[in-house]
Amino acid sequence: MTFRWLCGVLRVRGKTDLLLVFLFAAGFAALPLFALLPSLWGFAVASLVTYAADEVLHARAPAFVRRLAALQLTRTLRFAVRTVMLLALAERMDAPGSVLVAALAVFSLHFTLVILYSAVHHAIRRRRVLPVVVRNLDMSEAGIPQAPPAFLYRRFLRKLLHLDLLAHAGLLAALAAGAWQAAGAGFALTAGLTAAAVVALLGQLRRARRMPGRDAVIAEVNRQLAAYRPEVALYFSFASVSRDFMYQVNMWIETLEQLDRRPLIILRERASFRFLSRTRIPVVCVPKADDVAQLELPELRVVLYPGNAGKNVHMLRVAEAKHVFIGHGDSDKLASSNRVSKVYDEIWVAGRAGRDRYRRVRHAISDSAIVEVGRPQLSSIRLHADHVPGPLPTVLYAPTWEGWSDDDCHTSLIPMGVTLVEKLIAENVRVLYKPHPLTGKRSRAAAEADRAVRELLRAGNEGRDAERAQSAIAAARPRMDEIRARLGELSGRLHGDDAQQTREARVPGPDGEDEWHELRAEWHRLFWASRGPVRHEVITGRLPTLYACFDEADMLVSDVSSVVADFVAGLKPYVLTNAEDLPDEDFRAAYTTAGGAYLLDRDCTRLPEILRSVREPRHDPMAPERRVLKEYVLGPDHPTSLRRFNAAVEALAAKAEAERAQPPEEERRVAVVVSGPTVLLT
Repeated sequence: MTFRWLCGVLRVRGKTDLLLVFLFAAGFAALPLFALLPSLWGFAVASLVTYAADEVLHARAPAFVRRLAALQLTRTLRFAVRTVMLLALAERMDAPGSVLVAALAVFSLHFTLVILYSAVHHAIRRRRVLPVVVRNLDMSEAGIPQAPPAFLYRRFLRKLLHLDLLAHAGLLAALAAGAWQAAGAGFALTAGLTAAAVVALLGQLRRARRMPGRDAVIAEVNRQLAAYRPEVALYFSFASVSRDFMYQVNMWIETLEQLDRRPLIILRERASFRFLSRTRIPVVCVPKADDVAQLELPELRVVLYPGNAGKNVHMLRVAEAKHVFIGHGDSDKLASSNRVSKVYDEIWVAGRAGRDRYRRVRHAISDSAIVEVGRPQLSSIRLHADHVPGPLPTVLYAPTWEGWSDDDCHTSLIPMGVTLVEKLIAENVRVLYKPHPLTGKRSRAAAEADRAVRELLRAGNEGRDAERAQSAIAAARPRMDEIRARLGELSGRLHGDDAQQTREARVPGPDGEDEWHELRAEWHRLFWASRGPVRHEVITGRLPTLYACFDEADMLVSDVSSVVADFVAGLKPYVLTNAEDLPDEDFRAAYTTAGGAYLLDRDCTRLPEILRSVREPRHDPMAPERRVLKEYVLGPDHPTSLRRFNAAVEALAAKAEAERAQPPEEERRVAVVVSGPTVLLT
């Protein structure tokens, strides 16, 4: 418990990171001690430890580094502390006054130049901010200049600050030898290279001044959109966007690409642009509401919204289009039947369960506004009849997160997650643990439970073919890293800042799509093969995908969430956690997806009996209920969900076109026909 608490306070993930933190702290604590003794070699070792630990922690424990910055222990301050301690050491070792003065002058100049470089960098970055960021449209005529070279522009502070290593090493060598030429050489290199970097960046500032203005960029975007003529738009905004939220957009991309109408993706936050998956659909990111109003979309007929966000109102103002809430999953949570959805023209749900869910929100949503379209994303999920079990039952534990408030908290992690995983391990099953991306964002208790579960699975793997697995993982890693790199190239995410990506944006060709799918399939094969059929696995990140975990698992254990509704598509056994120990009848009445589920009590006493449905497939009394529930929640298998979704788009687009073709209300109401002396008003 103390170890987990300490990891939580320091924002690190395990023993290795914790050891690095202690080395980092010990190194900085030792610097003044060795400076005052004085101990040259002790100081040199402590200084080297702080340099190395600082760099490694930036890569391994960025949350810890952010915690330091919040306490004003920034990277610049840490470098300054090291420099002050070095000057104290030199003074205690009776370095000549001229050397001390030169050292003070050089280090002061170095920090001054770093400040100047930062100011120039900020000026360049500000000038390169575009009102619209684009992918998959040809912006070559926009006149956007090339970004500064990466070695000058990216992670510049780290590079500049580390130039003090030359002066530090020179002064330490001079103190050791008693000859001061090394110090002079180090000082000259630090000052000269830093000054050269500032001069080089000033040249880039001149180029940045040629950036096109706001109106010119928006005009070019509108010219490209006019040539493309989008008819359907997916619109997404979220207040705090990161990769954790972008699944709400990425899950719809393949569906949009198969529509008969021309699609467009409109994003509102710059951060979301970085985490967008591969697509050939044109994408525009427009952060400001005023710039959204400047987009010219005369043929836009249907706007699709995967989430409810305040910035949706900036698009809802487009009266000529029809607006549809499609959500990002079908669940029994309150968010899946929100009264806010009344602002949309239609609400598209997977099956009749979604319609009934909105019916229960009395007087809020008209039944005629609900359209059942299925879940097109689920077509690739392997059916239970086609699944080949492994040597051990594989249970996917995919709890939801703690929600925005305690009233909407459905996660089982806090009340029973640790107990559940302990008993799953005791039952000799293989556990795949895939927490919700937002787990621990609001609740410390959820974060602590998540860490405890990960530690249980790590410890549980120690006796499960550990040596073979580590060898297989190491052998597969080079190819998997190679595939990831190539997938990044094929994704359409280009190098450089937003302006550079827009500058290099092009209309996509047909190449790459088959390779993309083949590489993703190969990556998944390598991943599962290298892990073996018995080891537990913690699944985070974008790969392996949730649906790949569905295919690997024999059973799902989850909470009230859209994960359950999606898992139903494969007809495999699944378990809903009943952490409040409600009577079965009450729980099933409250939550639609419980209709085909095994219900697990808070103490997990039912777990051995539930696992019989996997160990003894004939003993699966909920199988008929799952078949009924699948159609109720997700709709019929025929026609396919994609065809129903496409038909819904066509019908609503046709309705929008018909309304647009009608004359304005005033013209219909007052039509004056003059015939001789008679005036007819119709």
